[in-house]
Amino acid sequence: MNGGYANRILDVNLSTGATEDHTLNREDRDLYLGGRGLGVRLLYDNTEPGLDPYDEKMVLIFSTGPLTGTNVPQGNRFVVTTKSPATGLIADSHCGGNFATKLKKAGYDSVIIRGRSAKPVYLEITDEQVELKDASHLWGKGTADTQAALPKSFGKAVIGPAGENRVRYACIISQKRVAGRTGVGAVMGSKNLKAVIANGKTSIPIARPEEYKTLQKSITRFLLDHPMTGGILPDLGTANLVMATAGRNIIPTFNFQKGQDVRTPQLSGERMRDELLEKRDGCLYCPIRCGREVRLNGRLAKGPEFETIGMLGNNLGIFDMKTVVELGLLCDDLGMDTISMGNTLGFATELTERDKLKSNLSWGDAEAYRQAVSNTAFRKDLGDDLAEGTLRMADKYGGHEFAIQVKGLELPAYDPRGCVGQGLEYATNNRGGCHIRGSTMYMEATGPVSIDRFSTTSKPELVVLQQNTNASVSSLVMCYFSSYAMIPDLIFKLDPNSLAYRALMQVMLHAMGPALRLVFKVKTPAKLLWFEKFVSTVTGRDVSMGDLNEVGERIFNLERLYNIREGSGDTPDTLPSRLLHESLGPKGKGVPLGKMLPQYYRLRGWDARGVPTAKTIKRLSIRT
Repeated sequence: MNGGYANRILDVNLSTGATEDHTLNREDRDLYLGGRGLGVRLLYDNTEPGLDPYDEKMVLIFSTGPLTGTNVPQGNRFVVTTKSPATGLIADSHCGGNFATKLKKAGYDSVIIRGRSAKPVYLEITDEQVELKDASHLWGKGTADTQAALPKSFGKAVIGPAGENRVRYACIISQKRVAGRTGVGAVMGSKNLKAVIANGKTSIPIARPEEYKTLQKSITRFLLDHPMTGGILPDLGTANLVMATAGRNIIPTFNFQKGQDVRTPQLSGERMRDELLEKRDGCLYCPIRCGREVRLNGRLAKGPEFETIGMLGNNLGIFDMKTVVELGLLCDDLGMDTISMGNTLGFATELTERDKLKSNLSWGDAEAYRQAVSNTAFRKDLGDDLAEGTLRMADKYGGHEFAIQVKGLELPAYDPRGCVGQGLEYATNNRGGCHIRGSTMYMEATGPVSIDRFSTTSKPELVVLQQNTNASVSSLVMCYFSSYAMIPDLIFKLDPNSLAYRALMQVMLHAMGPALRLVFKVKTPAKLLWFEKFVSTVTGRDVSMGDLNEVGERIFNLERLYNIREGSGDTPDTLPSRLLHESLGPKGKGVPLGKMLPQYYRLRGWDARGVPTAKTIKRLSIRT
């Protein structure tokens, strides 16, 4: 291989100010690719077991992938890896913007940050030098002002007051994009690191340049012509999911007590497009442009993603789009994950409703929620409790049965009682209650395919496939939205009420399990999708679909082994009681997790406790 990599890792010690370069280990590069995979490998190797996330020995890792900086469509993302202060497990959070390409062109595949600075600093990386600079004048500023105060030409990754105050779900902001989940911003704040900025002119080598140019043009055209990536996402953004989830009764409402509300259409992507949208926005090198720029109080502002709408809107009983926009912008500027914030506020409101907590929170009270968001970032009054997240609040006040989290990470805006495979995915994902580790709900309830969302048939196989695919795509690093184009456009044209559509869904439901079990046993040698074609042309290493699935499986298992090393053995793969035992509507009950979990473990090559066997570890060449 002679393409795709800078083959350098930057190691920064904030305690001493020392920086040094390391050569990227070739074996790790081949086995884990980059991004998410390389991040967990570096985390495992560079930390001792049992470290507190805020210990100065904990590392914070920024990683790019072999496709970063090559102009691959949807290929400009970076991954932040550390140990989560929310879960005590693996933390990795992904982000778009332009920082990834700037870092890669500065000459680095990854940056490992260790130690703790005695005073606020920011890290400046170029292809000529690496410097730690005083950030005292930036400390306390929001993410917008912080980015504005830093050199314009640089890519930036910054925290806000929430990160400085160690809110357990604090995030990292780059331009208007967010590394939102698992509290990576809190770990960054614990190191007194306000920002990492990068810029460079180093060219990214491509092993087969002519083949790559042809592929890049054809896949860009393909994505633009596809009904989802070229139609629905550009037109409505991720908010297209508002009506899809409401129609399936799975958009969280009043802390997951309901699956929709008659007022939900007021928050739809269609309404945002027709009444507020000024222009589309997107990450560097992305042809899809799913981001929204809306008109708010006479100025342009970032429009909310679906998760923000679901968790700060519907889940809190707020059905005014402008209010949701304002709450989302406030979270971004303070540097907090809108999913965890909205979920925690919903839990606190139900605690208040049940007289378990004294607060002024009530459904639909926008001003009370606005103040609570601000107080959370500064750990003021009730905000000090809210900053701890739902699990720790439940430990203090009770209400575990309706604290909607998995392993300490709050669930996003898809209720799994109406898409049971997604429930299995939530329960088994290595970073906790996360929807983007596979997005099984897209195959059950929110996309053009609807593989009986209440049936457990084939769901363990589907979840394993989705999780493996996501792990490999997240290591390239490509936006997972590109995977939506894997659904043939013919299916979008079928009438969901037609006999042909219903018959096709039944065939898929019953055939998918056996077909996927065969795929897992026999490594597919073909290059059928753009993911393996891109990595092959860029790196010069022939990678098949089967190879990518194996890489994803290896990454997922190493994450699992890291969690077990950190003491997760007594933390079951389960869901909150509300999602297991309470019905969401007339059809379906709780998630039948017990029917799916044993088969999932067998497919994974794990024992009955969910621990990878020695045979599986050896087969995947995992170093422990």
